Amino acid sequence: MSGIEHRAQAPKHLSVAVLVVSDARAKAMRKGRDEDISGKLIEQRLKAVGYVTTRLIVPDEARQIKAAAKKFIANPKIDAVIAAGGTGITARDVTIETLQPLFEKELPGFGEILRRIGYEKVGGAALLTRATAGLIKRKPIFCLPGAPNAVEVAMELVLPELGHVVKHSRE
Repeated sequence: MSGIEHRAQAPKHLSVAVLVVSDARAKAMRKGRDEDISGKLIEQRLKAVGYVTTRLIVPDEARQIKAAAKKFIANPKIDAVIAAGGTGITARDVTIETLQPLFEKELPGFGEILRRIGYEKVGGAALLTRATAGLIKRKPIFCLPGAPNAVEVAMELVLPELGHVVKHSRE
């Protein structure tokens, strides 16, 4: 089977959960203000290709990140999860420590390529992200940086391959 035929078998209609990890955005939401630029950007990109989305904002708290991710993963209607935020190196950045231990399989190439592209665009600052991806209970989860510019770059990588990744994760 050719690569084209193989990709043609990927699902065309996906439901994707967007999990935004940010103390500031979570605080604003509690006050009734949706200041989440990155999560909305992810949703817009997903909807532009016909995917259904749901978005949740949680603070940089391991317990809340884990609970939200597990809820999304357990939902049979959700095919994949994209998390944004908490991938840096500050003490509050705990997305990777929280979700990576849940991975059945890791997709290290995602973070490697994202950092490479980031390096070409912004230089050494790209090394500050620990972005990664993996499978939890056979569902892909991508952990993106929270900065809107980084989200744009990451979605250029994720979007064309998302159906293909979902297909393989189900096999």
